[in-house]
Amino acid sequence: MVSGSGTNLQAILDAVKAGELNAEIAAVGADKPCTGLDRAAAAGVETFLIEPADYADREQWNRALEEKIASYTPDYVVFAGFMRIVDAQLVARFENRIINTHPALLPAFPGAHGVRDALAHGVKITGLTVHFVDSGVDTGTIIAQAAVPVEAGDTEESLHERIKVQERWLLVRTLAEFAALPNPQNP
Repeated sequence: MVSGSGTNLQAILDAVKAGELNAEIAAVGADKPCTGLDRAAAAGVETFLIEPADYADREQWNRALEEKIASYTPDYVVFAGFMRIVDAQLVARFENRIINTHPALLPAFPGAHGVRDALAHGVKITGLTVHFVDSGVDTGTIIAQAAVPVEAGDTEESLHERIKVQERWLLVRTLAEFAALPNPQNP
């Protein structure tokens, strides 16, 4: 699942193509038209779009998204820059199989502004977290983390760019580890 430029997705696509990640990407979905969908299509991966505006309310959107994801019978669902909060029913259907990244060392600085919040707090080290999605906001079980030092003169943008480099690496490494495990639906 993507919502923006798709750089995490591109890292996954590149790792699969290079043989560094033994995984099949069943499909890439989004909540709005975005570059991430273009990247997937260019790689020959099926895409889908489930826009909230096309549904009467969030519950209907969540059900449509849930059913579309389920139609691919994925082992894991990766929120690779997907910027929507999904409801508890969707999370429960894919319990311990939705993987997300966050640009902070959770549980510190959850939410949409992790980098900004870390800078405002004056931390000397921040980083990123790969975690399972649960029904809270950035409260799921932590799978992996990587530290990124805050440098003198860092802006939100400069720090976030350094975090993104580590994020792509850690996400691919984590997915490679999960790909080596037995099928989570049939252990």
